Amino acid sequence: MLETIRQNVRVLGQLLGETIAVEKGDEWVDKIEKVRHLSRDVIGEDKVALEELQSLFKSANEQDMLVYARAFSQFLNLANIAEQQYTVSEQGLAELDLAHPLETLQQKLGEIDPKAFAKALKKLHVELVLTAHPTEVNRRTFIHKYHQIALELENNPDDTSRIAELIEQAWFTNEIRNERPTPLDESRWGLDVIADSLWTAVPKFIRELDEVAQEITGESVALDYAPITMASWMAGDRDGNPFVTAKLSEQAILNARLRAAELYLQDFKELYLELSMNNADESLVAEDVDNIGPYRHQLKQVVKTLETTVELLNNGQTLGAIESKQDLLTPLYRCRESLLANGLARIANSGLLDLIRKVHCFGISMVKLDIRQHSERHNQAIAEITKALGLGDYEAWTEAERCEFLLAELNNNRPLIPKVAFSADVQEVLDTYAMIARQPKELLGIYIISMASEVSDVLLVALLQKAAGVSWNMPVAPLFETLDDLNNAPKVMANLLDIQDYAERCEQKHYVMIGYSDSAKDAGVLAATWGQYSAQEALVEVFNEREVELKLFHGRGGTIGRGGGPANAAIASQPPGTLAGGLRVTEQGETIRYKFGLPNLAVRSLHLYASAILESLVTPPPAPKTEWRELMDKMAEQSCSQYRSYVQDKEDFVRYFRQATPEQELSSLPLGSRPSKRRADGGIESLRAIPWIFAWSQNRMVVPSWLGLGQALAENADSNDLMQDMLANWPYFNSRISLTEMVYLKSEPLVASLYDEALVDEELKSLGEELRAQLKSDEATVLSVLGQEQSMERDPWNLSSFELRQPYLLPLHVMQIEALKRLRANPEHPVYEQLLMVTMAGIATGMRNTG
Repeated sequence: MLETIRQNVRVLGQLLGETIAVEKGDEWVDKIEKVRHLSRDVIGEDKVALEELQSLFKSANEQDMLVYARAFSQFLNLANIAEQQYTVSEQGLAELDLAHPLETLQQKLGEIDPKAFAKALKKLHVELVLTAHPTEVNRRTFIHKYHQIALELENNPDDTSRIAELIEQAWFTNEIRNERPTPLDESRWGLDVIADSLWTAVPKFIRELDEVAQEITGESVALDYAPITMASWMAGDRDGNPFVTAKLSEQAILNARLRAAELYLQDFKELYLELSMNNADESLVAEDVDNIGPYRHQLKQVVKTLETTVELLNNGQTLGAIESKQDLLTPLYRCRESLLANGLARIANSGLLDLIRKVHCFGISMVKLDIRQHSERHNQAIAEITKALGLGDYEAWTEAERCEFLLAELNNNRPLIPKVAFSADVQEVLDTYAMIARQPKELLGIYIISMASEVSDVLLVALLQKAAGVSWNMPVAPLFETLDDLNNAPKVMANLLDIQDYAERCEQKHYVMIGYSDSAKDAGVLAATWGQYSAQEALVEVFNEREVELKLFHGRGGTIGRGGGPANAAIASQPPGTLAGGLRVTEQGETIRYKFGLPNLAVRSLHLYASAILESLVTPPPAPKTEWRELMDKMAEQSCSQYRSYVQDKEDFVRYFRQATPEQELSSLPLGSRPSKRRADGGIESLRAIPWIFAWSQNRMVVPSWLGLGQALAENADSNDLMQDMLANWPYFNSRISLTEMVYLKSEPLVASLYDEALVDEELKSLGEELRAQLKSDEATVLSVLGQEQSMERDPWNLSSFELRQPYLLPLHVMQIEALKRLRANPEHPVYEQLLMVTMAGIATGMRNTG
C-alpha cells in the first residue's frame, strides 16, 4: 500500500488514540497497542500470541472489552475513510494509476462509430434502487461524521484539528442503536445519502459524460437526458416486514417530497442570485412586472411555490404542493432559451443546466418508491374477495382457472371489491393499492412480486391495481428467486406476453427481476450465477420474438454470495442483449456508503457503471461457445449437488451453522427494521439470505460464496485448456473466478476454527473441519486454474488494503467469540448484547461487503 495512505491511516489512528486517552488514560492506549501487536503476531502464526490474546479477553470484564471493541471498530472505520478519500483524490488517482473510466473506455473502443456511440448513449440508463438491510450497522450520525472526516482529509489535509474534533465526537457517542430502526428511519438514511452526495454528483457526472459525447459524436446529449435515476425499497418493501404499512409508505413518500423540495428551494435561491442579467427575450422582460430582472422574476415564482410546498408538506398536506417536475422545468427552460438567444451560452450551460438535469434525474421526490409484496399475500387477498362474492376459493383453483378469472375481471368494468370486513392482512394489502391510487404517478417506481412463479401472479397484481382505481399502469416486475423459478422464468414470461390484452396493457415493455440472494442460498453460488445467466439469455430471446422491450432488474446484494462485487465486472459479464432496456440494480446496506458516500466517490462509481454499459452496448460480450456452455452446465450441476449435500442433506448442518455463527443472536439485535426470518419458525429455508450470508461472514467461513465451485473445477481438471479459453475470452467466467479469489482472501480458516472450538458441540466439530479442508482444497484448485501462488496477487492494491485491516479484525473476532459464550450462558444480558453488536459492526466494516 502506498505511503500516502499509510500516513493518513497512521494520523487517524494517532488521533483516535489521543481521544481514547482523554477518557481512559494513556495506559489504555498502551493496552490497545499491545493487543494490536499480539494480533499481528497471531497472523504470523504465533500460537503463543494467540493463547495470550484469548486469555486476555477471557479474563477481561465486559466493560473493558467494550473499550477494546470500540477502539478496533472505530479504527477500521477511519481506515476505510482514508482509503475511500485517497482513491478519488487527484494524488491517489495518479499514484494508483486509476485512469478516468470514460477515458479508458475511449482507449478500449479505439475508433468509435459516432452513430453507434450516440445510439448507446440513448440506451444508457442506470436506475439505482437503494435498499436498507442489517448489513449497514452504522448509525446515521456516524455516517455523517465519517463523511465530514473524509471532506477534511480532502480539503484540509495539513490541519487535523477538525478531524480530531470529529473523532472525539464519534468516540463519545454510542455507535450502536438502542432500538431497532423503523422503516422510516431507513428511508431517511437513504435520503441523506442522496442529499449529501448524489445530489451534486449526478449533474457533475452528466456534465463529464456530455463532454465525451461531444468529443465522439459532435453533439451534446439531450436537455432531458437522465442516464441516472433513483428508486428506493426503504419503506416500500413489505415482503416479510410487518412494520411496512400503507400508511408508513405514504409518509415515506411525503418525507421524500419534502426533502426534495427543500433541496430545490436552496438551488433555486442560489440560481436567483446568479441570474441577475437583463439581456433577455421580450416575453420575459414584459413579465417582469416587479422590475427585479427578467430571469429573477421567473425564478421568484418557483421559489414561492417551493416555499409553499415545504410548508404544506411539513404539515402533512399535499394539496397545493408541487405534483410534477414540469412545474420546475418550464421556467428553467424559458430562462435557458432566453440566455442562449442572447449570446449568454456560458451562463445557460452552467448551474442552470445542472439544475435542469437534476430535475430530470431526481423528479420531485429524489427517489421513486417501489412497492414489494409476496405473491402469497396477493393470493390470500383475492381468495377472501372471491369467497365474499360467492365465487369460490381462488387458492383452490388451478392455474388455468385463475388466469381465466383474472383476464375476465381485467376486462370487466364492474367494481370487484365488496364492502365487507376483511382480515387485517388482506385489508393491509388493499390499503396499499388504495395508497398507490392516491399518489401522483411521478412518485412511484415499480411493483415487485416476490416468489413469482406463475402467470397468474402477475395478472393478479394488475387486477388489484385496477380494482383500487390506479389510473395508470404501474409497471409490474415478477421476481424469480429460486433456481427452479429462474429456470421457469422464460416460459412464464412467454405465456404472459402471449396474452395480447396484457401485452398491450404493459405498452410492449416489461420488467423482470432476477433474484441473486435466494437463488444462491438455494443452489450455491456457481449454479445460481449460471442459472441467472441462462435465464437472462432465454428471456432476451422470448422478448425479442414478441417485440417487447425487456427491462431487467438485478436484485444484487453487497456480497459475492449475493451477486455483489465490482459493478464494472458484473456488467461486463452480463449476457449479450440484456442491457438494451437499461440497468436497474439494487444497492444494498453498506455498499451504498462505499460506492456513493462521498460526492467524488459517487461520480467515479457512476462513471464505472456508465463506461461498462456503454462498452457492452457498443461491443457486446461474446455469446458462449457450445463447449463453454456444456462445461458450465456440467459444473453448475456438480457444484449444486455438493452445496446441497451440506446445506440440505447433512442432518446436523443447521445446528452447526447456528452454533458456529452469531445467527441465533442476530435476529434479536436492533440492526434493521425487518425481522431476520420470513417466519418465526423453520430452518435455513425460512432464513433470509442476508442474515444467512452475514452470519457466515462474521466467523470468516463465508460458506455461501464458495462452496461447490472449487470442487466442480477440480472434477473437471481434464478440461483445463477449455477453462483457460473461457478465462481469456468470456467475461462471465473470468468475473466469476476473479470474485472467488476475493472470497478466499476474506475467508480465514484459523478464525473459523476458533469459533468452532469455543462454541460448537463436540459431535458437530467434524463438520467445521470438513468445510475448512474443503475451503483449502478449493482455493488451491482455483489458484491452479489461474496460475497463481496467492489469491489476489494480480490486484496488489486490494490485497494490501485487506492485509492492513487484518490485525484490527482478529481481536474483534476473539472478543465476539467471548461475547457469544457469555451471552449464550446469560441470554438478553444488555452489556453482552452491546459488545456483540460492536464486534459485529467492526467485523462488517473490516470485511466491507457482508450482506
